[in-house]
Amino acid sequence: MILPIVAYGADVLRKVAIDIDQDYPQLDKFIEDMWETMYASNGVGLAAPQVNKSIRLFVIDSAQIFEHQEDDEKGKYPDEPGTKKVFINAHIVEFGGEDWGYNEGCLSIPKIREDIMRPEEVTIEYLDEKLQPHTETFTGLTARIIQHEYDHIEGKLFIDYLKPLRKKMLKGKLTDISKGKVKVDYKMVFPK
Repeated sequence: MILPIVAYGADVLRKVAIDIDQDYPQLDKFIEDMWETMYASNGVGLAAPQVNKSIRLFVIDSAQIFEHQEDDEKGKYPDEPGTKKVFINAHIVEFGGEDWGYNEGCLSIPKIREDIMRPEEVTIEYLDEKLQPHTETFTGLTARIIQHEYDHIEGKLFIDYLKPLRKKMLKGKLTDISKGKVKVDYKMVFPK
């Protein structure tokens, strides 16, 4: 089932999400719905708070970026051909490498894209969809998507990395999003 995506301005996007356990109701179905929602909205990552659930769960599929990149981009990133994973109760252990910029967007903040600086490497502890524990290090675009989605479960948004002046310049657009004055081609709910 395709879930509606919560728009900028909703309280759930600013809460630190909680860990879950094996008793979380219909976890398999929820994960399946997360994948379906992400693909239906042309995303490469989706966090539970974006579908109005304040739990520490997100999904990513960086392989989609590599499948759709131009020929001159091929071989540019160390994580090619990408990764598809579920992250439950994720906690970042450490960052590594140099910070680098990339133009990011967010399904909850449609029609806004900005260059965001992030570390090129992230080590993260998490449970997979079978609730098996892992500690892994990711690089490149995969590391970036993980950091972006991880921010969601920490109540943080990519626009929080912008300089104050740039944020001020986007204020009108952000207000329009929170008031539902934006057209998207996926299901979206706006704050009341």
